[in-house]
Amino acid sequence: MEYRPPSAKAEDSAATVYTYEPTCMMGIGTKAFAFCSGFDGMCTERPGGRMVLWYSAPRSNPGERKREAMDCLYDGEPPQRPGGGEVVVVTEKQLRELPIAPSVVGAQPGRHTLKGAETNVYAEPAGASREGVQSFETTVLGRKVRVRVRPVEHRFDYGDGTTLVSAAPGGPVPEARWGEKTATSHAYQATGDFRVGLTTVFAGEFSVEGGPWQGIAGTAAVPSAPRTLSVWRSEVRLYAENCLQNPHGEGC
Repeated sequence: MEYRPPSAKAEDSAATVYTYEPTCMMGIGTKAFAFCSGFDGMCTERPGGRMVLWYSAPRSNPGERKREAMDCLYDGEPPQRPGGGEVVVVTEKQLRELPIAPSVVGAQPGRHTLKGAETNVYAEPAGASREGVQSFETTVLGRKVRVRVRPVEHRFDYGDGTTLVSAAPGGPVPEARWGEKTATSHAYQATGDFRVGLTTVFAGEFSVEGGPWQGIAGTAAVPSAPRTLSVWRSEVRLYAENCLQNPHGEGC
């Protein structure tokens, strides 16, 4: 069932843009959808296979397109153009140019913490979802493209020369657990003010006009605004006064 046209000439390749769409589109009727969805079942070389229709169009006029081929695409793999020419794709450079909102540096117990105690530092996702997924709409070679990104790595800089790279962002804990060690907490060994930095690394994928999601090669590192923590010293003193007998004694 797979069809590939003859390779295009070099001069035609430079002037041709290739795009693809799912073979089955929602809203075409139950019987028709059941028939065409059978094509997806033919893409069995790897998981996530989906049959798509390839179209070609002059670079100067992407709307003037014609059908070229049917072929399988697999999740996370770049599309293979069927006849040379350009394929609509989102590059690492374009990914890094997206207005990705940075994570926010969170800290418990707050702006002030104690020397030697575990300070819970974490990354608050900026996206609408709990996983920090962000979506964007853009245009590539005249085609509407949807891009979504998600955080895959968090690089903490605690400001005292200590750093941590973590896939997990960490998160707030109940007040009763403040001072406990967490996956992203840090215990400062000196007093003073420290600027806590965070860089979140995002991976992305894109879909051309409702087509299969394809991974973007590369990542985007997005720095957050630093947060200043003031580390104080705690002192413990023992007193022998009986405050009931001497309410004005030291420590009462």
